[in-house]
Amino acid sequence: MTRDYPDEPAGEFPRPPRTVTDREDREVEILPADVADHDSVFEMYLSFDPADRAQGIPPSRESAIENWLDTILGDDTLNVVAGHADGVVGHATLVPDRHGEHELAIFVLQPFQGAGIGTELVETLLGLAQSRGLEKVWLTVERWNDPAVALYRKVGFETTEAESFEIEMSIRL
Repeated sequence: MTRDYPDEPAGEFPRPPRTVTDREDREVEILPADVADHDSVFEMYLSFDPADRAQGIPPSRESAIENWLDTILGDDTLNVVAGHADGVVGHATLVPDRHGEHELAIFVLQPFQGAGIGTELVETLLGLAQSRGLEKVWLTVERWNDPAVALYRKVGFETTEAESFEIEMSIRL
């Protein structure tokens, strides 16, 4: 499959670790994550609101969450988490596909949505990707998910396919 990407690369993105203050004046630390962070990310997904699940992810059953985390916290993926107080409140991942490109997925707990944490997570993950030499990132989003589409456009993703119930977007780093 040939995926379209913008001709021009995006600008520089911030790299982790970093601390940001969201629109609710909560201090959030954004850090790289890997298999060592499994338990804290697992706890976040256990509390994830089923209404916020899209395209079947994150999974809802504990065993399915375990299997999914085993895949997305692997050596060939890039991950960042947003931590507040004593827990993870957001997670973003870049998973390689078979074409040498990376698919982005992001999840933020309901009480922290709409406060800018998603934007900070995506920008920081893209900064980590730039530091590792990744060049092509894509995602799909349900076309009616206006907040997510706006977030992706804000950070520089462009729509490349919009013929189904999902929109495909991409960015060149």
